[in-house]
Amino acid sequence: MTARIARGGAGRGRARPRATGRSISTRRRKQAGLLESWGVPPGTGRRAALWLLAAAALGAAITAVAAFRVPQLAATAAAEGIGELGFTMRRVEIKGARRVSRLDIYNAAFDQPSMAMPLVDLGATRERLLRFGWVKEARVHRRLPDTLVVEIVERRPAAIWQHGGELNLVDSEGVVLEPVRIESMPDLPLVVGPAANRSLSALDALLRAAPHLRPQVAGASWIGGRRWDVRFQTGEVLALPEGADAAHRAMVNFARMDQQTQLLGRGFVRFDMRIPGRFVVRVSREPGSSVPAMAPPADPGQPPADLSRTI
Repeated sequence: MTARIARGGAGRGRARPRATGRSISTRRRKQAGLLESWGVPPGTGRRAALWLLAAAALGAAITAVAAFRVPQLAATAAAEGIGELGFTMRRVEIKGARRVSRLDIYNAAFDQPSMAMPLVDLGATRERLLRFGWVKEARVHRRLPDTLVVEIVERRPAAIWQHGGELNLVDSEGVVLEPVRIESMPDLPLVVGPAANRSLSALDALLRAAPHLRPQVAGASWIGGRRWDVRFQTGEVLALPEGADAAHRAMVNFARMDQQTQLLGRGFVRFDMRIPGRFVVRVSREPGSSVPAMAPPADPGQPPADLSRTI
């Protein structure tokens, strides 16, 4: 027997492992962490680390805010020092105020956290002034060393608003300015009805469409929040339709008719133009009243002699 045969025989004598159909993993199993070995669920340590990181960031933010407060305190202390050098608000100069109470303006101006001029809050002072009904605009500025200048732009009264048994003076925007006593009513139109003050701009547009009638208007009533009844100083009432365009056309037509044939001051009671294309006139039903005579239309002149030949 040769050595090659001996080696071959030995090789054949070894048994090969049979395939079993199962894969054998050669990776090492991950060892459990320290917290997991103590019974803590997996991932808890990572979440705890994230919470600690968030808490640290929040603490850093609070520290930064506190640190930024230091310059503010230093600036306030410096401003107070400037005030002690003589730059302290002692006077208030008021311009343009005729209706607004000067005492109210002084109270609004001196309501400051500090009288040192650098610390006078101009914006807050202006906001307090704008709360007064008569104030339409306010400008506030410093004039060193010790004066605060307040410039007031007042609202202009446009009408008297009657609602809920009260009379109030209002401007063109409907802002209530002050109460009005019936014995001292100014010479202004009287508007009646809920929210009539907020519709003054629409009424003003109607009156601009009939400039020759505007001086004769005594007031108006806002009916149902939809349309106007215009009252004239001669006692008549003009009922206008709903809608801005329809009311404008009706007002223009009425002004034209009044110019052609005088309608106001003739004894009529009411003119109704609510229905398009119709003009309804109401007369007084009191005993002894009569239907006002209407002026005849203008004479167009005699027809030409040769009219029969031109037709």
